[in-house]
Amino acid sequence: MSDMIDVGSGPPVVLIPGIQGRWEWMWPAVDALEHRCRVISFSLAEDRRNGRRIDPDRGFDDYLDQIDEVMTRAGLTDAAICGVSFGGLVALHFAARRPERTRALVLVSTPSPDWTPGARVQWYLRAPRLLAPVFAAQSPFRLGPEIWRALDSVGDRLAFTGRHLARVTLSPFSPVGMADRVRRMSTIDFEADCRRVTAPTLVVTGEPGLDRVVSVEGTRSYTDRIAGARHATLERTGHIGLVTRPDRFAEMVGPFVVRSAA
Repeated sequence: MSDMIDVGSGPPVVLIPGIQGRWEWMWPAVDALEHRCRVISFSLAEDRRNGRRIDPDRGFDDYLDQIDEVMTRAGLTDAAICGVSFGGLVALHFAARRPERTRALVLVSTPSPDWTPGARVQWYLRAPRLLAPVFAAQSPFRLGPEIWRALDSVGDRLAFTGRHLARVTLSPFSPVGMADRVRRMSTIDFEADCRRVTAPTLVVTGEPGLDRVVSVEGTRSYTDRIAGARHATLERTGHIGLVTRPDRFAEMVGPFVVRSAA
């Protein structure tokens, strides 16, 4: 596996990207978190640079194998597992199936366990390559309000947008890979996974009015479904708070990872 990073020092945390599958989109969070923890991240299995054979019939097992491989290459027997958005579902499934390797679990803006694709997503799944430009064109309307709220000046907002667009352009997502990930979700009983989690769990959301991608209440429901889970709000952000306010994100997640390793 060539598409893997391992930076920083201290208690290890495996950071799993969202539905687009690219760790590079999370770079500001990686950069901030590495000052508190050892951060290991990677792009999800469908990314062609991984050189992995993918079997859609295996559900999330391809992802579990990939995390096992990442941890073994990093010389880790266990670590905190942090998943962002769709990556949170991967992290949840890993924590449920690999409790001996999960020191702590962090779910960031993760769809609820009972999430099902709505009409817009179902429409996109019909022809992901053809409709990818439509998906991209809608992003400013979903993410624009939270970028405006998270940053204080027009200059800061424009600078962030330019940097983020550069990351997205240099590390493009696979429309077919995204569609495949959505389809895999229907093969897993995430409610059952919640009942199997034994690791300390932190659930992180943005503010309800700013996350226009995933329901904040749906994410918060994990605190009722996972024993002992607690919730924290990343203020002035929505779905991508880990990159619009990475230092604040690291202040919340870093100490939790450190405590779980003590």
